[in-house]
Amino acid sequence: MPEAASAPAPSRAVIGAGEFDRDTAVTRREPGVYDIDLSAGWTIISAVNGGYLLAVLGRALADTLPHPDPFTISAHYLTASQPGPAVVRTETVRTGRTLSTGQASLLQYDEEGNEVERIRVLASYGDLGTLPDDVRTTAKPPAIPPMDQCFGPEDGPTPVEGSSAITDRLMLKLDPATLGWALGAPSGKGEMRAWFGLADGRDPDPLSLLLAVDALPPTAFEIGLKGWVPTVELTVHVRHRPAPGPLRVSITTRNLAGGFLEEDAEVWDSEDRLVAQSRQLARARLG
Repeated sequence: MPEAASAPAPSRAVIGAGEFDRDTAVTRREPGVYDIDLSAGWTIISAVNGGYLLAVLGRALADTLPHPDPFTISAHYLTASQPGPAVVRTETVRTGRTLSTGQASLLQYDEEGNEVERIRVLASYGDLGTLPDDVRTTAKPPAIPPMDQCFGPEDGPTPVEGSSAITDRLMLKLDPATLGWALGAPSGKGEMRAWFGLADGRDPDPLSLLLAVDALPPTAFEIGLKGWVPTVELTVHVRHRPAPGPLRVSITTRNLAGGFLEEDAEVWDSEDRLVAQSRQLARARLG
């Protein structure tokens, strides 16, 4: 078991009753239609974080489909979401014994009252608790120093100009080896690693993994870029129900071309299991 180290233990929220649960809760208006008030607590500058939005849609699909857990979910981010009222519309595409598939869209309203689609997803759901225990892998957990040797947002300057309210909702401790950007000396390697959790101590679950893959500072910072890096497309594979305790998240970028970069993420739980993987395409501000 990894040494998560000696940061003071916060008072712990229970899964289902934490801030993340309250802020991703959807209210069913009618079958396939859900209302939510997107919280300003999960914003970067003025836009709502993409991982938080994915968890909102993931929760609506879990209510729509007969299976409880996201296995794979692919999202296309069409326009930036803002805090405030939104509608989620879901549709069941197919149901089977092992997997069910659905699609969902999140919509908000413009100044004239017209619906504007913000994000659209296609997802397959199953039951993670029924998967066999057989694991054959060459993947290894990321080597991250103990938590008390890592640094959080409170230890340095705000990484993005303007408000980053989401950092108050998270427990983030970044690997010093991926913090060159914060000191004005980015490594150029396109890597970001961190211990990850929720600030209220709530343990991870499959829906919070959808947040974890998109909650670290962008790898673009370590390439030497600054500013917002908006997601174009994000696909997450949930591989296992995570054990209690902090997660380790490792994100890498190998190629930036034409103003777009990829981010490949791995999420490991406290029992050294690879519990989620993702790839996203994002735009980068050049020059």
